[in-house]
Amino acid sequence: MASKTHLVIDQGTTYSTDLNLTDDNGDPLNLNGYTANSLMKKWYTSSNSVSFTTAINASAGVITLYLDANTTANLVPGRYVYDVDITDGGSGAVSRVVEGIVTVTPSVSAVTYQTPNNNIFPNSTPLT
Repeated sequence: MASKTHLVIDQGTTYSTDLNLTDDNGDPLNLNGYTANSLMKKWYTSSNSVSFTTAINASAGVITLYLDANTTANLVPGRYVYDVDITDGGSGAVSRVVEGIVTVTPSVSAVTYQTPNNNIFPNSTPLT
């Protein structure tokens, strides 16, 4: 069963967080031979998604999730869902290890652009 972790991402900033995975004894989960994949969507059923860049520190049981500032600048502030799956390189077995809600907070200094009729809109596209 996946653990629940909620994330907060500030729009327009570089985002990185470490997820520390442990076994039933509280020891770091051995992630040798595993790969990680993580997506966020507006809803579970959405066809559009944003992929986190993932990195694994196998011996420490740590998965790092990363989004660059350009990616977060294009996120519409609001609530999203995400999960993190790991795949065993030997057996191909996939396990969901973390899931939860992502809150994207708006940026006051987000990049904006002028339309021909001088309306100002945030430079972002909603995920649907």
